[in-house]
Amino acid sequence: MADSIISRGQGIAPAETQSSIFLQIGIVQTALLRVLDSPLSRCTELDYRSYVEKGTQSIVGRLLNASQDTLFPLDRLSLGRGLLLDYTGDHDNKTVKSALDALRRSIDLQPENQYSGLWYFTYPNWSYLDGMYSYASFYSLYTTFFNPTVTNKTTDDIIYQLDLLWAHCFDNSTGLLFHGYDASKTAVWANPATGASPVVWDRALGWYFMALVDWLEINGFECLSTQWEHVHARFVAIANGIVKAADPVSGAWWQALNFPEREGNYIESSGSAMFVYGLYKGIRLGYLRSSDQRYKNTADKAYAYLTNTFVVKNQNGTLDWNGTVSVCSLNSSATYEYYVTQPLLFNSVHGSASFVLASLEHEIQVF
Repeated sequence: MADSIISRGQGIAPAETQSSIFLQIGIVQTALLRVLDSPLSRCTELDYRSYVEKGTQSIVGRLLNASQDTLFPLDRLSLGRGLLLDYTGDHDNKTVKSALDALRRSIDLQPENQYSGLWYFTYPNWSYLDGMYSYASFYSLYTTFFNPTVTNKTTDDIIYQLDLLWAHCFDNSTGLLFHGYDASKTAVWANPATGASPVVWDRALGWYFMALVDWLEINGFECLSTQWEHVHARFVAIANGIVKAADPVSGAWWQALNFPEREGNYIESSGSAMFVYGLYKGIRLGYLRSSDQRYKNTADKAYAYLTNTFVVKNQNGTLDWNGTVSVCSLNSSATYEYYVTQPLLFNSVHGSASFVLASLEHEIQVF
């Protein structure tokens, strides 16, 4: 699947870009870098490192102004891994370092709501689960590389943002989190008490779930700290909710998780792949008890369904990916009907790259 993503030229910015391109490049680069870091890298026929660098070069010039960067979603920070790859290969690359520094400064300039919660995009006072995937890993990695003396502050900042979303978006009925919240509680969809949106969207929760497990891995040296244990407890709680929410027939997950089997709802491929990745990774790193077979059994069943249902095999040997919803934004009615009527995309990297990540973890489980 990773080779097929490259064969389609995905993860490279076109001449005319939209704000969605940042996360598309970022998730592709993350998947390719994970392959390079795995034993499977010996089997690759394509130059993944050069392809990641090509993706970085296609977008780096648009990241050099920290103030301008705040006009893009927090997803922009997902480009950090690719930039760091370029920087570690060439410390004299001033453009790459400038982009890294601008992205870091943009965090300090990011607009905030009255609780100091980061806006996800330009919509005033709205915070999304989605943004934590890019924010938590980039902020941690940048601090580790360039300013390790402020690690404690960085950790405090990240946990504060994660906890704000938890406090406003936690759904007692599922043990999962709603898509986001409006701190002003004025949006048409905002819960009058919490500001939360009404739908537990699988992909938004998938980004948040991956943010937790990736942050735990990046900060594994702090595993005895109360901060690390706090995030770990959040991760386990979400994992338990995800296991409970799995569809008993397919083993995968609904687009709108708090409306299982409701008319119009369907099994969505990108969020499902993210959940499989998080569960397998949590087992591998010891964050989920291997003695509790629920986690592995759930991931195994879902992975088999994803492979048999959404992977399309072509005669030329490439693989396609199906069943990924395009975009669901809170800049909408945010109703159930909205979430289940957004178009599905063929070969969306939000799904295919997440499947690469899930597949890598699956292979490790097998061996």
